[in-house]
Amino acid sequence: MDYGESRAYIKDAERYGSVLGLDNMYEMMKRLGNPQDSLKVIHVAGTNGKGSVIAYLYSVLGKAGYRVGRYVSPTLYSYRERLEICGERITCEEFAECVTEISEVIREMTREGLPHPTPFEIETAAAFLYFKKENCDIVLLEVGMGGDLDATNIIKQPVLSIIVSISMDHMGFLGSTLGEIAEKKAGIIKKGCPMVTVKQKPEAEAALKERCKKMEIPFVYADSSEAQITEEGIWGQSFWLKGEEYRISLAGVYQKENSVLALKALELLEERGYPTSLKERKEGLLAASWNGRFTVIHKDPLLIVDGAHNPGAADMMAETIRHYFMRKNEGQKLIYIMGMFRDKDCRSVLSKTLPFAQQVFTIQTPDNERALPSGELADMVREFHPDVTACDHISDAVAQAFQATGPKDVILAFGSLSFIGVLTEAVKQYKTTERGN
Repeated sequence: MDYGESRAYIKDAERYGSVLGLDNMYEMMKRLGNPQDSLKVIHVAGTNGKGSVIAYLYSVLGKAGYRVGRYVSPTLYSYRERLEICGERITCEEFAECVTEISEVIREMTREGLPHPTPFEIETAAAFLYFKKENCDIVLLEVGMGGDLDATNIIKQPVLSIIVSISMDHMGFLGSTLGEIAEKKAGIIKKGCPMVTVKQKPEAEAALKERCKKMEIPFVYADSSEAQITEEGIWGQSFWLKGEEYRISLAGVYQKENSVLALKALELLEERGYPTSLKERKEGLLAASWNGRFTVIHKDPLLIVDGAHNPGAADMMAETIRHYFMRKNEGQKLIYIMGMFRDKDCRSVLSKTLPFAQQVFTIQTPDNERALPSGELADMVREFHPDVTACDHISDAVAQAFQATGPKDVILAFGSLSFIGVLTEAVKQYKTTERGN
């Protein structure tokens, strides 16, 4: 099959549903020769910060000369962003080749009465095949959801397990308490494999410590309070840590925690045979990029995109807004463009973020059955904020937001990451048309 056919094949797999557990994933990978068993993997789980921590490690390890694979989701601008090696996305031909090989195995499985793998299981299998074929030195592997029963968790012996900040999300699948959610995410922690995390809330920390005790490994966490910020803004920030100054290009008050976690992970990786120099760490952190996390995509007025879609991320975004904009009190207006999934805790996100907005435009994430219609989202917004407009199209929201702002004002587009690519294109088209007039 070609690339278009391989994408359609994965999309079609949604109709088969899913079966709880990893048995089907193990069966599929066994028939593919278990390529994952020959990979050296850094496994990353948690709620908020996975992508940023992976971005820092990807950049530093690349600077150090390692052949680094990266598997992440969701993506913003191209489906193939989820599979990269040393900054190069998988080609259409390579992706189609992997999916074709997988489809032949799936045909055998279904003929024998076994369940059809899910889209994420197929994508994860493609990642394992691709990284094995390309002889990666090390692979950064992001958990899709949870940890213990996630398709990525068939990895037997990761080089390192990393767990970022844990908060309430995917409650319908992972549990109704923070402890239950943390217990699921702790499932990636394995005997004989080091683990590092951040300072967690007590309930989550207890679950992680219990898992580490069971697996007979130390509980290690990176303490971001040891880092002292020296300069910060929407274009990046600097901090001192253990007598050295580091600079990162990512904005957001939470990026200090993510970058300190990445540095601690690099210390542990050095002990595991993956050394990096101080120069490589500093250059790698500075060069790291991760779109959609308080990222400026337009100046004058500022238009910032952020993937705040759950309560924990909303807390972080609210703190960043207060830090960067509210303290100056320069009369800036904040205009929101929002799109959310219906299976998220939307009201909690709204209650935390809407106090800063002067005006809100709601949109519906295109081509996604989980998307909350803009009208329904607007009705929720009105429970917290009176000035809201539901827009039929993202391009309408972009046009109206620009028309509502002055040069010192800020447009903040946030919620589901899956609409940010479409929004970015809409911004380009709007400004091109504006210049033409």
